[in-house]
Amino acid sequence: MTWVEAIGWLGAALAITGSAMKTIIPLRCVGIAANVTSLTYSSIMHLYPSMTVNLILLPLNSWRLYQMLRLIKKVKQASKSDLSMEWLKPFMTRRKVEAGEVLFAKGDTATCMFYTLSGRFRLKELGIELPQGQVVGEMGFMAPDNRRTQTLECLESGEVLSISYDQVRQLYFQNPEFGFYFLRLTSERLFQNMERMEAEITRLRAAAPDEPVVKKAMSA
Repeated sequence: MTWVEAIGWLGAALAITGSAMKTIIPLRCVGIAANVTSLTYSSIMHLYPSMTVNLILLPLNSWRLYQMLRLIKKVKQASKSDLSMEWLKPFMTRRKVEAGEVLFAKGDTATCMFYTLSGRFRLKELGIELPQGQVVGEMGFMAPDNRRTQTLECLESGEVLSISYDQVRQLYFQNPEFGFYFLRLTSERLFQNMERMEAEITRLRAAAPDEPVVKKAMSA
C-alpha cells in the first residue's frame, strides 16, 4: 500500500468514525479531520468532485464547531453571572400603575411578568411588600396551568416594566444567559417560599403547646 492509498483509507475511516459519534463537538472535530484528509487524497488523485465536496464541508464543519464552542463559553459565563435584569429591559414595555390597581389576582391566567421600577407593590396573600427593582410574576410561567398563585396590588403609584410569556419563551430558547437567569430566578423564589413555609411551620409548632393553656385561662 502506498502512502497515498493510506491517506485515502484514513479519510474513509475518519468519515465512518464521525458518523458513529453521539455528541456534536467530537463529531465536528472528526469531520474536520476527515475533510482535511479526504481533501489531501482527492487533490493528489485529481478527484475533483470529492475535492469540491470537502472544500464545502471543511469551512462548514469549522464554523459549526466554532459556534458550539462559543455557545458553551456563553453558557459557562451565564451560569456564573449575577441576577441582573439590566440587559433584559430593552425587551420590556413600560407602563404606569396607579395606587389601588391590581396588576394580577390569584387564580388569573398568567400571561406576563413584571419588573418594578418605582412605587410600592404588595403580594396580598403573603403580605410581602416588594422593593424597587424586583421581578414578579415569573412563577405563573412555570405553573402547569399558568395560573397566578398570588395577588399583586399597587400601594403607591409608580411604574413597572412588563414582558409577555411568549417573549420569555423566545428569549429562553435563543439566549443561554436568559435561560440560566430564569432558572436561577425561579429556583431562588422556590427556596425563599420553602424557607418562609418552614418558618411558619416552626412558629405554629412553637405555639401549639400553649393553646390548651390559653383555652384553660380563658375558660377560668
